[in-house]
Parts: sequence; C-alpha cells; structure tokens
Amino acid sequence: MVIRVDRIPRPGETILGGRFVTAAGGKGANQAVGAARAGGKVTFVARLGRDMFGDQALTGLVRDGIDVRHVSRDGAAPSGVALIFVAKSGENSIAVAGGANSRLSPADVGRARTALARAAVCVLQLETPLSTVRAAARIAAAAGACVILNPAPARPLPAGLLKTVSILTPNETEAELLTGVRVKDQASARKAAAALRARGVGTVILTLGARGALVADSGGMRTVPSFKVRAVDTTAAGDIFNGALSVALAEGAVLDRAVRFANAAAAISVTRIGAQPSAPTRREIGRFLARNGGP
Repeated sequence: MVIRVDRIPRPGETILGGRFVTAAGGKGANQAVGAARAGGKVTFVARLGRDMFGDQALTGLVRDGIDVRHVSRDGAAPSGVALIFVAKSGENSIAVAGGANSRLSPADVGRARTALARAAVCVLQLETPLSTVRAAARIAAAAGACVILNPAPARPLPAGLLKTVSILTPNETEAELLTGVRVKDQASARKAAAALRARGVGTVILTLGARGALVADSGGMRTVPSFKVRAVDTTAAGDIFNGALSVALAEGAVLDRAVRFANAAAAISVTRIGAQPSAPTRREIGRFLARNGGP
C-alpha cells in the first residue's frame, strides 16, 4: 500500500495531500515476477494468507506465468503487507507486517526440494525466516544451483549461510550492517565487498543506485555502470535487479553482462510507480539496452 508524498514524514508528523495506490509486492514475489517478465521460467515457494490480498497475489503470479504449486495458503495468519511512503525524489520508506511470510518453514522448502534441485538459479531474500532461507540455500547449493541471496531486509547473517551463497547482492545500507563499513564512496564500497568475500561469499554485487553496481569476485573488483533515467519510485528496484540477474545467469551470460542486463531492468523499474507493476518485460529490457549501447 503506497502513499506518494512531497517528502517522507518525520516521526510524529502528519503530511496531507498524498496519493494512495495499491500494488502487488513482497520481495520474493517481486523477484519472481521480475524474473518471469525478463524471460525466466520461474517456480515460486511462498506462503499466503487465506484472505483477499492472498487471492489477489496468487492471481497476479499466475497471470505472469509463474509456477505456484509451492505457494501454500495459511489460515492462521494474514498475507504479508508493506506500507510505503514514496517522496517526490523517488526515495521511499517502508514498514512490513510479515504475516504468513513469517510462517514459511523449512518443511515448506523441503516439499519443494525437486523444484529447487532442478533450478539453474535459486533467489533468496530475508522477508522469510532465516531457518527457511538456510534450508533452501543448502538444497539448491547441494544440487549445483547458483544461489543468489539478496540480504534484505538487512540483518546479521551466519557464516554457514554465507558459505552456501554463490552471489550476495546487498545495497549500501545492507553492506554496512553486514560489515560495519559505512558505504559512502567507491573506496568504502570496495572495502565492504572485500570484507564480505573474506567471510566466504564467492561473488559480491554491491548495488549502488545511480552509481551502478560494484562486482567483486575471484577476478577482482570493477564497477558496471548504471543507466541515467528520471526516477519516480525506487520501490522494488533491487528486487527487479535480482530477478533479471537470475535470468541472465541462468541463460549463461557472463557475470558483467548479466549485471548490465539487471541494471537495465532496474533502471526501467524506477521510472514507474509500484513494486510488481514496475517490472519490465524482456522486450522492454532489450529495447532499452539497444537505445543505450547494446547488451
């Protein structure tokens, strides 16, 4: 549920004159939709409430061609909800009530073991319990899948989980929480990325918004530039990035080209309002790249 305002309210402050819209969201769902629209064959493992929001979410996932056989309905908790303020600048402030998301269990993941074992890429995020994330990462990694973890919302992560992750994709705030390094420029971004690699992560892609993405792997560190666009809403940009990245990697793209593809998808998304409605199609990404120097 999104309210567009001139600026984000301060604590104790009420701002009038906002515009209210609703749109399907949730980090995992956003990533699934982003991947599906970017051309991926997507299976989604999740838990929804038996309520109006759950019905709407499921309908939208099916409409985007996502396999929802492992989306369960929970009669004991409502569907997760995010309340979002979006300022004129495009920046946002978000509060999440996890609801059924908070009840997604390792057993739910176990029932999806076959789908995970067959996947080329497994994308994870932290709006579901950490024990569930760890279970999915173990299964996917053991089967040889590329495991992408978007560590959002940010929280401390155990070393055992990080060592099963192929690619970690924090933004500046998440990288700071994980490393203690305040990311404010290129030098500090490199320091944070190096710290994360030292903890056992094979590849770190630190997303830096308009400054692009810093890629750190066994080949060194380099920045893949972003695209200049007029941002109206940054909600879900990171989710769309991760979804598109997973598709490009599953199709065999080399890492830097996959990041450029993901940067393009994210750039398109910030020019649109809402979470899932902002996710571009494969054709839109292709046309955007063609106008901006090719793939």
